[in-house]
Amino acid sequence: MNEPVLHLHKGDLPEGLSFPLGVAIDTETMGLNLHRDRLCVVQLSAGDGHAHIVQIVNGQDAPVLRELLANPAILKIMHFGRFDIASLYRWLGVMAQPVYCTKIASKLTRTSSPSHSLKTLCNDLLGIQLSKEQQTSDWGVPELSPEQVRYAANDVLFLHALKDHLDGLLAREGRTELATRCFSFLPTRAVLDIMGWDEPDLFSH
Repeated sequence: MNEPVLHLHKGDLPEGLSFPLGVAIDTETMGLNLHRDRLCVVQLSAGDGHAHIVQIVNGQDAPVLRELLANPAILKIMHFGRFDIASLYRWLGVMAQPVYCTKIASKLTRTSSPSHSLKTLCNDLLGIQLSKEQQTSDWGVPELSPEQVRYAANDVLFLHALKDHLDGLLAREGRTELATRCFSFLPTRAVLDIMGWDEPDLFSH
């Protein structure tokens, strides 16, 4: 496997990037509280071995990134999209859609597995070992470390390949349409989370 090419951007994506097969997206925040913990980093990949790491600057609009997120012709591929969609909507004011969530696809197909984490999926389906050492590092620092940039990139570099594997499993098990309906609901689920129906869950007993 070729060494990935990493691009670090401050404030916004550059113009002119192309995502013909959809864009893999992940986020890094100061924590897991959508109202309190600000969005710090958005990482993206076209599935071509390149990863674009966008360090979000407080108060900056990021118009190129916002336009990409809102583009209905470009599929957004995420892992645990529920949180990323909500974070992007909360802090950038744009609803990312249409979406595909590899975590949901895994839960619908790999029902014998006790774990559906990105690390587990990359290991089980692609034979790739991911390091999670930087998962709880400080993403609000003025300058990201090389280790943080590599960690952020790994969260999107393999999502296209995972989607290809999971699409095959969904089709084999006759659950493609069910998955599509789950993906379509994610933006609504994200809004419910932002409005306070995350805990207790609106759908709980």
